[in-house]
Amino acid sequence: MSSESLNVIALISGGKDSFYNLLHCIRHGHRIVALANLFPAADGINDHAEDVQFIDPAKQPLSEAAKDGNASEEDLNSFMYQTVGHEVIPLYAAATGLPLYRMPIRGGALHHERDYDHTSQEQKDASGKAEETESMLLLLKAIKARHPEANALCSGAILSTYQRTRVESVALRLGLTPLAFLWKYPVLPSPAKEPMDDAQLLRDMAAAGLDARIIKVASAGLDEGHLWERVSSIEGVNRVKSALRKFGAAEGAALGEGGEFETLVVDGPSWLFKKKISVPEEGRRVVNEGGGSTWLLLRGAQLQDKPIDVDDVSTPESSIRIPELLDSGFQTILDMILSTRPTEHGEKEASRDLRPRILGNTMSSRLEGDDDSLRWSVLAGPSADRTSIEAEMQSVVGQIEGRFSSSCLDPAHITNTTIILRDMADFPKINAEYGKLFRRPNPPSRVTISCGALLPPGYNVMVFLTIPRSGVNTSRNGLHVQSRSYWAPANIGPYSQAIDVAVSAKAGQTGLRAIYIAGQIPLIPSSMTLPPPIDTNFGTQIVLSLQHLWRIGLEFKVQLWTSGVAYFSKSPSPDEMKRNATASGLAWKLAHGSPDDDEDDENDLDIWDLKYNYQHMTLASDQQKVRARLPDWSVFTLRQQNEPESCIPPFFAAEVEELPRQAMVEWHAHVGLSGIEESSAEIIYHPEASSSCWRAWHVFVRTSKATVVYTTLARVSSIEHDIVSWGALQQDLAAAYNSSVRALEIPPPALNATPHLAYVEVGGVTALWPEVGDAGPSVPFATIPCHTIWSAKGERIKCVAMYKATLGLQAEE
Repeated sequence: MSSESLNVIALISGGKDSFYNLLHCIRHGHRIVALANLFPAADGINDHAEDVQFIDPAKQPLSEAAKDGNASEEDLNSFMYQTVGHEVIPLYAAATGLPLYRMPIRGGALHHERDYDHTSQEQKDASGKAEETESMLLLLKAIKARHPEANALCSGAILSTYQRTRVESVALRLGLTPLAFLWKYPVLPSPAKEPMDDAQLLRDMAAAGLDARIIKVASAGLDEGHLWERVSSIEGVNRVKSALRKFGAAEGAALGEGGEFETLVVDGPSWLFKKKISVPEEGRRVVNEGGGSTWLLLRGAQLQDKPIDVDDVSTPESSIRIPELLDSGFQTILDMILSTRPTEHGEKEASRDLRPRILGNTMSSRLEGDDDSLRWSVLAGPSADRTSIEAEMQSVVGQIEGRFSSSCLDPAHITNTTIILRDMADFPKINAEYGKLFRRPNPPSRVTISCGALLPPGYNVMVFLTIPRSGVNTSRNGLHVQSRSYWAPANIGPYSQAIDVAVSAKAGQTGLRAIYIAGQIPLIPSSMTLPPPIDTNFGTQIVLSLQHLWRIGLEFKVQLWTSGVAYFSKSPSPDEMKRNATASGLAWKLAHGSPDDDEDDENDLDIWDLKYNYQHMTLASDQQKVRARLPDWSVFTLRQQNEPESCIPPFFAAEVEELPRQAMVEWHAHVGLSGIEESSAEIIYHPEASSSCWRAWHVFVRTSKATVVYTTLARVSSIEHDIVSWGALQQDLAAAYNSSVRALEIPPPALNATPHLAYVEVGGVTALWPEVGDAGPSVPFATIPCHTIWSAKGERIKCVAMYKATLGLQAEE
């Protein structure tokens, strides 16, 4: 149960998903204060009218389906709202004992973009017709006036970003917390010892006692013979899956997510439904709409008393299954972390074959530095008012806006940011100013940490940004889930879970995509709280936040990470930080697994089960249905697939001052890559770059246009009090990078390459923030000051630096 009880307005369409999400709200201890419904406006109704119908649960109204007269034989077919079956909706008030508020849908869908932007000027078309999403705003405002205690809104979104972003937009403008517990439900853990099932949601609905009937079909495989079938039953599930499977189907088809069918709830568990809805057989008229769409026009619906069942002891706790917090794979990782002593966790060295085999003889003569992105390091101006964090952040935002103005770029193009604070308590204050940069959907992903006194003296915030250069393809996708769910934490505020952009080189588009994912802390997604403080808490926090990273990565089809870091809040002792580093290093290694793990998963079920057992069959054919994997082992060369540990990208742990929400750990995968072809990636490990102090990892990804190279350098020192100047360390870093590139038999760049990101143990470096005249501290590239840095083996590291470069291709002779 959540730590706080919310007062929820439940958006209902009459369908199974909105009601089942409502049941989950009750399961979490939230109180439903009202039902809300939008229905098709009758012909001739003024689009500007805002009349809201109130239906008192103490009275039993006639449903529209029970009235005389001719109802429309056209379904609105809204992308946003389910409207078929709306005639029965008035009966839900008396059936559940909850007040119901209804309003006609005004206008239509003017915005067909997946992600909704309510700030767009096009909220009305040329005829004055309004955007239909805004009808919800008018309805909820009226409900809030009657129920000022309402502070949350629930809806039944499962896979539709189109629907979810519109509900979130309205909810957040009204100060309501969006609740979408069914979001990404098909990828959540199945019940214990049960295989993954794309119709598990329907089986859970059946177990909860929800009676949902099919009232519309619009898919090859489903016909009018399926109308009024109880889909929330084992028999109904099996019939629907069998029918859809004959034609193959997309993700979510078994749940009707692609419009294959729509449902009407007529009954549910007794702790919500006091009465049930009955529609006589003669009142269910079949309407053939054409194009394969058939639905029921309902007449004569009425409420019936439910027989008293003295044996019915069902409760929200007993009848609503909450998916396990961890997937089975990550639960195994947690078990191994808790049962492994730090010294038991060895790390086999990757192959030392320094010649990248994927290149052959087709590389150009020289490595080229990264030129497809601008990377800015921004502090408040030296003359800015820094007496308050708000004033300092205003200066930072002003400088960023000035740079964009002079570069003819737009803040909407920023892909990712890192914010470093002196005091994490300032986070809400800087958030308000930072958010002013972003007015459109899908702001950049973001990592936020506090480094305390390690920041430049007199400064309280630093911001690092990455932006595609002007002229570079700015095609951009994003994911900004702001609803509570079981899937991953909601991002309430000006940052997305992930941003996906094209990877470019001088030769043009490479076909690769770079995915920048926000820092992930171990919040329980359904409550947005940290796990309870128990003995195993450190392992739970490490694994849960890593699972968040993996789920988001899989959603974006990430095939390979270039590198990863786990930030930890300041530890009371070096021994504890070493434990954290080795535990997170082990988690990173185990999460990558091996190709054998994929084969084990595929062999869990007998072929007969997959082909003939309704419980286990998937909708698409066995050849069509391919479960996403991270990493995608097919992208590596066969040699590396045979040496799985050589395919694990570099990892390290960084001890900073504090993390958001007082979390212990925050995971940050620097870049996720997708669009990689088979056998086109290779990771080369160089244990001694220029001297025994430096280690290098090169991630090569070959495309038809160029090879992209991501390099990570780490300086490991055996001298405990090894202190060097920042200037000397940068020179050493440049030499180590050039040496590591030459070891690959590739000439280094003509000019010394500059890292785009570095981590520095402040205690081992002098003059980290040199003043440059009146310009303030010099920060030539994104630099994260750390108390300590550690390898996965528990070794102390003085500095880590990251580079991106490209290698053009020549025709083979």
